Amino acid sequence: MKKIIFFVAFLFASAASFGQILKPVKWSYASKRVSDKEAVLFFKATINDGWHIYSQTVPKNGPQPTSFSFHSSKAYQLSGKVQAAKPIVKHDTTFDMEVGYYEKLVVFQQKVKLTSNAPTVKGTLTYMVCNDKQCLPPEEVAFSIPIK
Repeated sequence: MKKIIFFVAFLFASAASFGQILKPVKWSYASKRVSDKEAVLFFKATINDGWHIYSQTVPKNGPQPTSFSFHSSKAYQLSGKVQAAKPIVKHDTTFDMEVGYYEKLVVFQQKVKLTSNAPTVKGTLTYMVCNDKQCLPPEEVAFSIPIK
């Protein structure tokens, strides 16, 4: 009987270890009013050691770039494009090309012009994360950022 219980426990433990989903990137969001009519949105990616996400511009046939899509709203207008720090640029052996990417932490920023007192900016961001052994499929993440 002890052998059967041990065997069943071993099976559950094995199944649990194979069923874990890798989530090497954590996203957080914030906003800051810079005037009555303008705010800045912040999209912070905290990336686990050994992993990286790609910049917003990568060569054709390369990895999925990080991109942002905003829902239309009468409460705000985008002002310019999403900005970020200069990426690390190196030859990526997986894609056999020079690509820009970020490790550990990156903050993307988007300026918005406000046409409402306290809008909430909604949309999605898409990114791809890789390490030196594998790339995970591109992931789309919905965001909702209140501006106070």
